[in-house]
Amino acid sequence: MSKYSIYFVLLALFIISWLANENFIQPNNLKNVANQISVGTILAFGQTILVIAGMIDLSSGSVLALAGVLSVSTYVNTGSLLLSFVVAIIVSVTCNILNGLMITKFRTPPFIATLAMMTMARGAALLYTRGQNIYQIGDYIIFGQGSTFGIPNPIIFLIITLLVTAYLLKHTIFGRSIYAVGGNEEAANASGIDVNKTKMKAYIINGIFVGIAGIIFMSRVNGGMPNGAISYEFKALTATVIGGTSFTGGVGTAMGTLAGAFIVGFLDNIMVMVGVDSYLQQVVRGAIIALAVIYDIWAKTGRTDKKLRSAE
Repeated sequence: MSKYSIYFVLLALFIISWLANENFIQPNNLKNVANQISVGTILAFGQTILVIAGMIDLSSGSVLALAGVLSVSTYVNTGSLLLSFVVAIIVSVTCNILNGLMITKFRTPPFIATLAMMTMARGAALLYTRGQNIYQIGDYIIFGQGSTFGIPNPIIFLIITLLVTAYLLKHTIFGRSIYAVGGNEEAANASGIDVNKTKMKAYIINGIFVGIAGIIFMSRVNGGMPNGAISYEFKALTATVIGGTSFTGGVGTAMGTLAGAFIVGFLDNIMVMVGVDSYLQQVVRGAIIALAVIYDIWAKTGRTDKKLRSAE
């Protein structure tokens, strides 16, 4: 039952929100929720891969901002959407490679390594722009405000990253390695898995997702904003943890993270629709994170106790 509990919670919240305000179920509102959560969810898919492997990325919001402003600047100066897209990916992947190197080569704890990158990337974004926003971005807005066959482009990017994450985790050797490393790093190493290589790949994939999120974010806000996406790494972690990915590693799914993102999105949406005070909304979000972590610890402890009893 616990495997599917997140989906029952999502369904229950959907029904409660519908009963609280009948406009909640309107197609435009649901599409708006999916649009609103797109950036945070794309970041969350990267976090999911990392957390399953026993790591974390506290720098994703800042790297998003750096990659985004450099991407916008590239478009403003060249007029090339393709080049601006490539620049965002290169910048973000480079930052994540540095994260990976600090962790694998210099044995820096992921928390500390990515915390340092969070500060450096944000500082670099502010330094490059001199703290000023970049406006008049023209057709660049197509990434975050355009649509294809009636589907908003952010949702299309979200679906693509979902499918890529699910495929990597379920159908590749890399995915099996990620679970093994997060479950027991020493055992994974003993079984022949290149732990450091697996960690580096995880950060590179996370970098690609963060770059995509940066493009969408800057396009949606209609400018290159070096102070944008502050605390977005925590939005991503919230969706990841609520979606059932264990902070102790070795457990998690792409679909669970998507469900967690929609739980947060639906909750935010219905609280706004029924007029819940904005400060109280923050309290509710924090309480949900605390409950999700407590449940994760409780479930992990329960599984461990069960294994010990069966061993006896």
